[in-house]
Amino acid sequence: MTVPSALSVSAADPAGGLLGADLLAFGALGVAGSGVVTAVTAGGLRSPGPAQEVPVALLRASLDAAFAASRFAAVKVGVVPSAPAARAIARALAPLRAPRVLHPGFAPASEVRLVRATALDAVVRDLFPGAALVVLGQAEASALAGFPIREENDVKAAARRVQALGPAAVLVTGGSAAGDRVVDGLLDGRTWHRFDAERLPPPSDLTAGDRLSAAVTALLATGETLPDAVARARSLGSGLPSTLYGNP
Repeated sequence: MTVPSALSVSAADPAGGLLGADLLAFGALGVAGSGVVTAVTAGGLRSPGPAQEVPVALLRASLDAAFAASRFAAVKVGVVPSAPAARAIARALAPLRAPRVLHPGFAPASEVRLVRATALDAVVRDLFPGAALVVLGQAEASALAGFPIREENDVKAAARRVQALGPAAVLVTGGSAAGDRVVDGLLDGRTWHRFDAERLPPPSDLTAGDRLSAAVTALLATGETLPDAVARARSLGSGLPSTLYGNP
């Protein structure tokens, strides 16, 4: 039996999050993982620290080497620190027919920010089109839609506006909202899927988007449909190895 493979393109940090967490998630779900580093930080998931972008020439070479070495069944794109990096990744992914999951993380729950404000336009322009799924927190969906999110109808409207930017589907996570329940919404084509679950205790909420996007990518690589992949990824959340998303 052939083991499916998936690629993560993101930043690396010493706390075991971001790209490292993606690779562990792939492995936990039976998918062979490869990684391309976009930036390196001396901080972590919960504390800011110095960061260094990978030179674009090296990023391009790394992407070329990854695609030469493996035929990926799915790709996740996480932290894209600059506009040149967004363009390089978009060019590398252009021939790919496998599903792409994009989790830009430009408004994270923690204080750690690795995405330049000037990079966001390039990420939207170059990477949203062709994506099978874009995963956003409510703050990110609100920023891209251009209006505040106060209730579920606002989430639906924001997802529709983001979908108009190019992705086939949009998942808006509700971890930043108040209450004991977390409600996520998936706009898959014209169909709205609502997912409701009990809120996980901190620090899990800080990496909810990372958990979902990595697990969804792995499940898509195994051939699951998008709604089923999202539903299963949400149910797996805290059941994956505790080291998957950094130390508490």
